[in-house]
Amino acid sequence: MVKLELNRTAIAAAVAATVLANVANATQDEIQALKQQLEQQQAQLDALTDALESNRNSGSDGWWADTSFGGYAELHYNNINSQQSSKDTVELDLHRFVLFFGHRFNDKVSFFSELEVEHTVAGEGKNGEVEVEQAFIKYQYADNHSAKAGVFLVPVGILNEVHEPDTFYGVERNNVEKNIIPTTWWEGGVMASGEMFTGVSYDASVSSGLYLDAADGDFKVRDGRQKASEANATDMAYTARIVWNGMPGVQVGFTGQYNTDLLQGDVVGSVKDVDALLLETHVDLRKGPIGLRALYATWDIDSALDDIAAGASEQTGWYVEPSYKFSEKVGVFARYSQWDNQAADDDVDSNYEQMDVGINYWLVDTVALKADVQKTNEPGNTKEGFNLGIGWSF
Repeated sequence: MVKLELNRTAIAAAVAATVLANVANATQDEIQALKQQLEQQQAQLDALTDALESNRNSGSDGWWADTSFGGYAELHYNNINSQQSSKDTVELDLHRFVLFFGHRFNDKVSFFSELEVEHTVAGEGKNGEVEVEQAFIKYQYADNHSAKAGVFLVPVGILNEVHEPDTFYGVERNNVEKNIIPTTWWEGGVMASGEMFTGVSYDASVSSGLYLDAADGDFKVRDGRQKASEANATDMAYTARIVWNGMPGVQVGFTGQYNTDLLQGDVVGSVKDVDALLLETHVDLRKGPIGLRALYATWDIDSALDDIAAGASEQTGWYVEPSYKFSEKVGVFARYSQWDNQAADDDVDSNYEQMDVGINYWLVDTVALKADVQKTNEPGNTKEGFNLGIGWSF
């Protein structure tokens, strides 16, 4: 913002000097004309100064002063070989391009939104999607307490709310916070957030829930995301989270979510009223150059879902990810993860496990070059290969 400080006396003196310099050779009419010109300029100066002073006192500097803009993007190259050659992956993809827009109406009321394009192009027959992942009004109704209404990210896990590519290790996001916690996961509804006491915060929401189209055989929780797009809201979801940040560099979180019916009132054969409870806990540790992330999440779903897919009434996963930063620019990590979307039936071969090892190089704090190798053991198959990527945010 540029503030103009106008010195009326200085400007008036400059104009007056010009007048006096010409007095000796001027006629009476010319002198009178110059006086009138000086008076007009002084009047304009007074009006401009008064307007600027009034604008400053009102606190208004234009809408742009309270409007924010940002975003992030990530480009991936994947080269993964499979024992089953039909499942080989060799591709380059602008996986995500995201823009943030926000506006502060006053000290208590603000707006935030997130618009995402996945895989570059969207439309019929295309690979990508255009999605509004956030669009909400936030009301700060008391110190350290606020409420949201609109479309927001579900408060769960480590990555769902903070997933800019420069903030995590690895080209791809971890599989547990993809297949068990269906990141990125957003819903429409209302949410209250705040600080209970120093170092302990809470979130509680009522929102649209998951919807499994059982008639099409859907049973994985990720398939149930409705993305607030004409979402079936027959049965809602209730989420609560507690986070402890009482020690610098340490975060411990716990989330529970209850879905009253994953079928949203549908009846498929004898299957109906499929309620579900998600429990998740995690730790995110940053102490000097040492980092550690660990997360466990499990869904306890009505056993009726087993009639659609054997063992689907339990969907569970966990991972552990130690890391080390040699400098502000270079860090390495290793991650071991397991997940199973049909864990309730031991006779079903449905367990996945993956090992990732890699390096991040930060050109600046918010621009990261990434490389990693991975090996995945999945039912009836093994995959291994490498990934390269670049991600940035602003």
